[in-house]
Amino acid sequence: MTTKKVAPKQTPTRKKAPVKKVPVKRTVKKIEVEIPPTFVNPVKTPSSLVDKAIDLIKWVDTPFKLFEVIILASLFFFGYFAWDSRTVILDAITQSSKVTNIKEVKVLVPVAMSLQKDLDAVTVVVHKASLVVNSRTTLLALGSKGTRDNTLDGLNSSLFNKDPIRNAAIIAMLNGEVYCDKLENTGKSSEWEIKQGATFICRGGIPPEIGDFDGYVSVGFKTEPTDLSSVKTRINLASSEMSR
Repeated sequence: MTTKKVAPKQTPTRKKAPVKKVPVKRTVKKIEVEIPPTFVNPVKTPSSLVDKAIDLIKWVDTPFKLFEVIILASLFFFGYFAWDSRTVILDAITQSSKVTNIKEVKVLVPVAMSLQKDLDAVTVVVHKASLVVNSRTTLLALGSKGTRDNTLDGLNSSLFNKDPIRNAAIIAMLNGEVYCDKLENTGKSSEWEIKQGATFICRGGIPPEIGDFDGYVSVGFKTEPTDLSSVKTRINLASSEMSR
């Protein structure tokens, strides 16, 4: 007789309940970084410049204030011009201590007359200059009729002034150049030249060498010459004859 094996009863296994995870709170530290302030230079726009100009015009409400503005502007311009051309001016002042003088007026007259005739000019004016004291003295003037006019004889004025055209001409002559440009009324000498019919002018230093400057000759024309190169050459020849 055989015995049956009885399989043991399996007890059901209980499922474990899921473990609840407790959320972990993470604290994040905020790092504060101080950014230094940046300073931006204000850009001057055209509108801001116009506003300042309008404010200046509004401020000038009396003749005294207008005169003050003109004086300050003239001093500023001349100071900047003198600083910008300081090397040329100082060299010329150093050279002026040498013995290089303009000839006597009686010798200058025939040279000026010949220059006026050759160039068909309406005026020729010779000035003696002193860089040390910034002065200019008129020695002689030839009018449109080719004769000497004593109106300007002995006329004293400043060499460098607020006129940019004359200042540029002086610097050019210090560099040994003949400076030509339209004639502007900036004083008694230019006013006289305009009355004689001159509208264009060429200036050459006496003597024409670089650095030597004892004065200059001013030649006025009714209209601008077509051949300025030959005009400048002739002026240099005359200025050489005018110097000792």
